[in-house]
Amino acid sequence: MALPDDRVLTVPLGADPSLRRRYMLLDEDVPANVRFGLILEVLDKLAEEAALDYVRRTHPQARVVTAAIDNIYVRSAADLHRDLVFRARVNFVGRTSLEVGIRVEHPAGPGLPAAHIASCYFTMVARSTAGAGAESLVLPAFEPTDALALRRWERAIARRESYRHQQHQALEPPTREEYLLLAALHAAQDQPGFLGLLARDCVTSGWERTYPEHENVPSKIFGGHLIRQAYEQSTICAEQVASHRPVIVAVNRINFVQPVRMGDKLQFLSRAVYSGRTSVCVETDIIRVSRDRTQTNLSNSCVFTFANVDEGLRLQPVPPIHPATYAEDARYLAAQRRHAARVAWKAGRKGPSQG
Repeated sequence: MALPDDRVLTVPLGADPSLRRRYMLLDEDVPANVRFGLILEVLDKLAEEAALDYVRRTHPQARVVTAAIDNIYVRSAADLHRDLVFRARVNFVGRTSLEVGIRVEHPAGPGLPAAHIASCYFTMVARSTAGAGAESLVLPAFEPTDALALRRWERAIARRESYRHQQHQALEPPTREEYLLLAALHAAQDQPGFLGLLARDCVTSGWERTYPEHENVPSKIFGGHLIRQAYEQSTICAEQVASHRPVIVAVNRINFVQPVRMGDKLQFLSRAVYSGRTSVCVETDIIRVSRDRTQTNLSNSCVFTFANVDEGLRLQPVPPIHPATYAEDARYLAAQRRHAARVAWKAGRKGPSQG
């Protein structure tokens, strides 16, 4: 089965002052002044529509739901005064799920080159209906028809394998180097006059109730709204570590565990679990409490990485976070491994000649 053409959406920030106002982060002329949370809402909806383009060729009444956001890598700061173009395509199709890749960019304009803002990867699952009796649908297979489609297919498989490796690695005990790192962070806390940043002090919590305006499919809340709120709560948490301004550089992973229904109460529990030289990793869980208060479940787990930057977007150092408990050690170590893998991947892409 052939893939549908790319689905393209333009957010005309350059020509629409009211829209530009809505997307404005601060009422000041500062770089990277675009609300990334609103971009997340656009991405989630566009991924749904691109997946439906493929699924409804064989299942006309099907629904699709977001199972996970595998990665969003922010490559350059968005300009509030330039249009944003979102290009979505299906990269991979499994038995009941598919990956949708979305490229976010500024188009070329008078005197301005095109700019690649972000690359995003969503895993979507096809479902028979939106109701309680919904079942996963078997999708028609497709074979890549050209070299570019094959490369996207192979990279999608590699991303899946990388996530499985991360899950397996999380169960592995610390290496000698990791043990010594954790031991040094613990030993520092025993020194007289210790004034370091403790992991337990880098926790924030917020609450929200859902309303009909947040609905996507009947009686269920739009996933894009949930991840926008999670991102905004994570930014507040990152500010406890970042001395200047935390700017998003990656959405490492978002898992959609259970749907949220209208009238649910939501708790957003955010933890800054790891800091690198200039970066902060924040994990946010969304916990839903049912309207009748008989159920409390994890709805989403989210991992974000922020960079600490000054007014010119120059990187600034952040203090180390000191874990003190086994759970804090585990979260710290998982984040440190993700950070190391990302650094190694970027170095590999640059090649030996570029260091």
